[in-house]
Amino acid sequence: MADKIHIKDLEVFCNHGVYPEETTLGQKFLISAALYTDTREAGLTDDLEKSIDYGKISHQIHDFLKENTYLLIERAVEELAAHLLITNPQLECIRLEIKKPWAPIGLPLAYASVEIKRGWHTAYVGLGSNLGDTHGHLHSAIEGLAAMEDCVVERISEFVVTEPYGMEDQDDFLNGCLKLKTLLPPVELLGRLRELERAAKRERTLRWGPRTLDLDILLYDDLILATPELTIPHMDMHNRAFVLEPMAEIAPYVYHPLLKKTMLQLREEL
Repeated sequence: MADKIHIKDLEVFCNHGVYPEETTLGQKFLISAALYTDTREAGLTDDLEKSIDYGKISHQIHDFLKENTYLLIERAVEELAAHLLITNPQLECIRLEIKKPWAPIGLPLAYASVEIKRGWHTAYVGLGSNLGDTHGHLHSAIEGLAAMEDCVVERISEFVVTEPYGMEDQDDFLNGCLKLKTLLPPVELLGRLRELERAAKRERTLRWGPRTLDLDILLYDDLILATPELTIPHMDMHNRAFVLEPMAEIAPYVYHPLLKKTMLQLREEL
């Protein structure tokens, strides 16, 4: 998204810092923001409702930094960015900088600052269960994700009963996929999924073995990632009908970033 609305050096006197005098007496901070949004409709209609009200955002920044206290401006800028993204639906991404002109370092300087860029991402998550209340486990996982402030469940596939994959001597699985809008980077999202699996008493004893709940990140934007703990796209999703069937339902024309084929094409080829 190329369209941006800028707020430059908004002054806020508030109480953030490591030293007691900073949190007690307070000091001046300067906040700048680039708000990424689609301004086309507002430009054509001259209607403020079609854009982001930078006056409202400025007051949100002021009030948030006055009402909360953090030791580090790294924490302040992270929490403020998340707050603005969550509370302003038209805001797709934000570049946010907090400057500290009175930084207590004992040397002359214009300011110290922290600048970050944060935004919404689209992830597709595979769901599976073949132990206990399979429907209940999948619904609980979906509800758990929907309850997270930094995640929005946008689409959910129908659940399908499928034969076991990899280890055949076990009960059939109930599988599905969902589309997730999230502020979480991939590793943090994986951590949240693991928490939901633990809540369902998932035990990792046998590879491809029976499980109460299995949650996998299938796709994350167009990201290609390979680390010891996480591979995106999911390395075997193109071989799994129980993934491609629900993915073709909710995201038929989404491309696999490595194979350069849509979910519909991959399902048909399989």
